[in-house]
Amino acid sequence: MIGLFGGAFDPPHNGHVALLAAAREAFGLEDVVVVVAAAPGHKQVSLPAATRLDLARAAFPGETIVLDDHPRTIDAVRAHPEWKGAIFLVGADEFAGFLEWKEPDELLRRVRLGVATRPGHPRERLDAVLAALEQPDRVVFFDLAPQQVASSGLRAALDRGDDVHDELPPGVWELIEREGLYGRVRSYTGSA
Repeated sequence: MIGLFGGAFDPPHNGHVALLAAAREAFGLEDVVVVVAAAPGHKQVSLPAATRLDLARAAFPGETIVLDDHPRTIDAVRAHPEWKGAIFLVGADEFAGFLEWKEPDELLRRVRLGVATRPGHPRERLDAVLAALEQPDRVVFFDLAPQQVASSGLRAALDRGDDVHDELPPGVWELIEREGLYGRVRSYTGSA
């Protein structure tokens, strides 16, 4: 089975890595395609698409990483017929807003959703979304250990100059430091 893991990845963090690992185990995924949204239709991004693509490559070594120009998930899935039947991975917070996505029921006709839940997330919010869907059986929940990390918080911390290397995959931290991303002072990499 193929998994699809989409996002802005601005920056990718350990919570993303944990979600992917939990999904791989829960669904026995043979392959995962990490889909970096070039221009997400639902949020602003801090870094150019090519840079976020490099960050995703650093976060998910060994995975297939693609850049997608479609601002909405349904449009990306339509453009890739080979993704039909895949399981699209999202967090519970994203699923809580799933009814606001473009054509959510059409998306579920093409892929299933794998929703990462964690202890303490209000289940009634998720149940309300399920009740409004034409095919709620196309949504599968899996457990994820609690993560206290979000890309928006990391960007703010990086802008302040905070050291957040413990919350980022090592390759992502190295790239941020080396390239001076998110307001970091660029590390000197030359020789004397």
